[in-house]
Amino acid sequence: MPDALQLLKTRTSVAAANLSEPAPSDEQVNEMLAIAMRVPDHGKLTPWRFIVFKGEARFAVGLKLAELRLRNEPDISPGFIQQDKMRLAQAPLAVAVVSRASPHVKIPEWEQAMSAGAATMNLLLAAHAMGFAANWLTGWFCYDEEGQRILGLRPGEKVAGIVHIGTPNGPALERPRVAVASLTTAWQG
Repeated sequence: MPDALQLLKTRTSVAAANLSEPAPSDEQVNEMLAIAMRVPDHGKLTPWRFIVFKGEARFAVGLKLAELRLRNEPDISPGFIQQDKMRLAQAPLAVAVVSRASPHVKIPEWEQAMSAGAATMNLLLAAHAMGFAANWLTGWFCYDEEGQRILGLRPGEKVAGIVHIGTPNGPALERPRVAVASLTTAWQG
């Protein structure tokens, strides 16, 4: 396992189309999800949950998404329909992190939603620590009511992200990073 700081310094996204078999085993997926859950959670509300798409389920969901897209946009290009069929099948595993943020007497919904985002980030880090690569994506279907139902969301839930996980089939490309100083100020109150 890599040193923790080195792990954080080297995490990068790999395009879902560049993720291949082998996928994490069921045991590894469970461990990744347990790590994903170790995030700040004000009020211990657990304002997120996971939906795992593996094997044929990835293609079945894609087919339903493509059918929905075609119903909503009958003139859409066949290329987009094919893309929708493969939405969750580009990588060998896809995990939807679902935000269950809801009104609470003490805990703002914003904090709950951020906890779901933190769970998504922890899932990316867990995949990286275990030698896999991942990519955090969404898509039109994450914001479409029927698309959300196809994914398995319940009323009031939102997709924080869909994490595609697999083994990179090439080197990860490092993107240019903004200088820390350009994003940092010291309070001058």
